[in-house]
Amino acid sequence: MPAHAARKPTLPALTGLRTLLALSIVFFHFTPPHMGLLYPIIDNGFIFVGFFFLLSGFILSYNYGDRPELNKREFWVARFSRLYPIYLLALAFSFQMLRDEWGARSHAEFWQGLVLTPLLMQGWLPNLATFWNTVAWTLSCEIMLYLAFPYLIRIPLPRHPGRLVGMLLAFWAVGLVPHGLYVLLNPDHLAAGADRYTSTYLIRVLKYTPPAYICTFLTGLTLGRLQGQLTLRGRHRMALAAGSLAGIGLALYVFLPRMPYILLHGGLLMPLFAALTLGLSGPNPIAAAFAFPPLVYIGRATFCLYLLHFNVFNLMRSSRLMERLHLAAFDPWISYVAVIALALAAHSFVETPARKLITRYLLRKLPRDKAAAEPAFKELSYSGR
Repeated sequence: MPAHAARKPTLPALTGLRTLLALSIVFFHFTPPHMGLLYPIIDNGFIFVGFFFLLSGFILSYNYGDRPELNKREFWVARFSRLYPIYLLALAFSFQMLRDEWGARSHAEFWQGLVLTPLLMQGWLPNLATFWNTVAWTLSCEIMLYLAFPYLIRIPLPRHPGRLVGMLLAFWAVGLVPHGLYVLLNPDHLAAGADRYTSTYLIRVLKYTPPAYICTFLTGLTLGRLQGQLTLRGRHRMALAAGSLAGIGLALYVFLPRMPYILLHGGLLMPLFAALTLGLSGPNPIAAAFAFPPLVYIGRATFCLYLLHFNVFNLMRSSRLMERLHLAAFDPWISYVAVIALALAAHSFVETPARKLITRYLLRKLPRDKAAAEPAFKELSYSGR
């Protein structure tokens, strides 16, 4: 039997990056006051939707791309055991939202959402994508991409770096076509451009449904292959990281206010995100800054943070918890700290033990030498509205 590929080096800078991206989404949904210089980043937090899907494809490709074989059952069990327990916990925390859903929807739509959401299928119906837990629509996308990954990774790709860069850009461009057509044709006949509060059926198709993220995921897979073909020194990665950060900053502070929202949501900045990912995937001073231990520590729990933050934050507000605890003077910062602490606890006491238990149970009949090694970097992706 072929041996598994050697364990890849860990990529702590990408874990730290996940923390910053997840926090930007938390702040995007619940903007803290007096952010001043940081406001353009927070106000445009939705652009990081695609970044998380790119990271997911990149890390899967990085971990599995050169393995001689990939056992589909092992892979799917590993993904399910990591995603589903905390997903159920998030739904339990969000149970009070069902009362609001009952009042806001038709009875038929409510029962559809009640059935499809635990099955991770709500994202396929645009009007139900944000049912029960507003941000959990991304799991519908993740499940589709994870189901497809063992087949996608077997597709032979060119080894020449220039051709891989060309494929990466081609996937990015194709992924923007539906969004570009929407901007060009304006099928909803909007008097003004769409923004984060526009919620037509077509906008929801482009924002929430799984097919909208296929090209972004493929871009990440291609980027993972490119990482394996490149020999980049520290100064090269530092230049990539510095240039991409400068480009992202320039876009956020200068160009984004004039760009169509739907193009930005569709991944217009993806080449910059790809360059930053490569820049942080090897040792250099900028990667060391992103690998700051507290960022990495929180980064391991960003899936919990993403899934729990929206409804837990709303629950604290609706119950006036901070007022009852006489902590309102410290809000909303105390609420952010509470949500992060809850995410860390959920990661330690729910996600990790549940993953081990489910994996041990579902894979107990496999020969010991067929058990897949744990990836060096825990790949998860998160997105926001």
